[in-house]
Amino acid sequence: MQKRTFDSLMEGYERLLARPNPVSERFYNGLYERYQHPVLTREHVPPFWVYDANPETNPFMMQRLGVNAVMNAGAIKLNGKYCLVARVEGMDRKSFFAVAESDRPTEGFRFRDMPVILPDTEKEETNVYDMRLTLHEDGWIYGVFCSESKDLSSSDLSAATAAAGIVRTHDLENWERLPNLVTLRSPQQRNVVLHPFFVNGKYAFYTRPMDDFIETGSGGGIGFGLCDDITHAVIDEETIISPRRYHTITESKNGAGAPPIKTDRGFIHIAHGVRNTAAGLRYVLYAFATAPDDPARVIAEPGGVLLGPLGRERVGDVSNVVFTNGVIADDDGRVYIYYASSDTRMHVAATDVDRLCDYVFNTPQDALRSPDCVRQRAALIKRNLEYLKARKRI
Repeated sequence: MQKRTFDSLMEGYERLLARPNPVSERFYNGLYERYQHPVLTREHVPPFWVYDANPETNPFMMQRLGVNAVMNAGAIKLNGKYCLVARVEGMDRKSFFAVAESDRPTEGFRFRDMPVILPDTEKEETNVYDMRLTLHEDGWIYGVFCSESKDLSSSDLSAATAAAGIVRTHDLENWERLPNLVTLRSPQQRNVVLHPFFVNGKYAFYTRPMDDFIETGSGGGIGFGLCDDITHAVIDEETIISPRRYHTITESKNGAGAPPIKTDRGFIHIAHGVRNTAAGLRYVLYAFATAPDDPARVIAEPGGVLLGPLGRERVGDVSNVVFTNGVIADDDGRVYIYYASSDTRMHVAATDVDRLCDYVFNTPQDALRSPDCVRQRAALIKRNLEYLKARKRI
């Protein structure tokens, strides 16, 4: 093995950050573009986060604090830059947050010199991850994330509890920690998203009520709840708005993704659905819309998968998974969906508001039964054959 110098590590790092990221020509579905390369990987972490740069104390130029994965990033456009607050997982399994930013939405993301140092206010907290960023109409940027602690009531060493942690900031640099969200009817919470606007003068959250750290139990899907004071957020009632359903992509569980996108026709949500397979849990993305005057009322629910893992995206620490908690709707109507694959790396898919609305409002709902699903498809085929024959295309 040839020993590398720290300077050579930095040179390789800079080459990676300068690499262009062209649109993939191998994929087409009319809705979004995929890109050839991930936007963030563990190789995008600065070498000075991982190595001791001093050859006197690190004569073999060996990694001292390795990074296993970079994934599940919240996203926001701030001061003209595309910013991702990524989950960075060390070789010790503990995650932390770090801000990567770029002038371009699909490439060139560079981590700030220092990771996010959250106020350490939850003394039982062991791990934090999967932050959703919401620019709220009250003027703050809120980050809502999973706060994981050991389940002290269980003798199982792997037993854990999940809560929704809340922070707020103006610059992604200085963070104020607020008390964790309390949901009176749900013992645990994950995948919680703050709605960007007040609802009846209150803060509105999309929740995922759970009885257990992994299993949803009586939790029926994506919930919706209101609280009066986000500095001591308590939700006393949750209404399920996107339920789990048998033999669908949400059969095992589902959860909110990024904050919803506001459009003239309603709020578009991009969420994740999970089903169990012989190879384990499979995570995909799906979409739905809620009413512009009532973000708890679903008005469109296209059936099936919006985005699933393809090719090398299917391989990683937890294979056959895509997950999003960050979307940027740009001023020009372009929409960038930042998604992780297999708990390992970050990608982007690009679309626009018009295409998303067309997809959400014109794609048929899941008919739920094979006979009805095949009738849906047969009707589409019949219409196409009649159209093509009338124009002498076939």
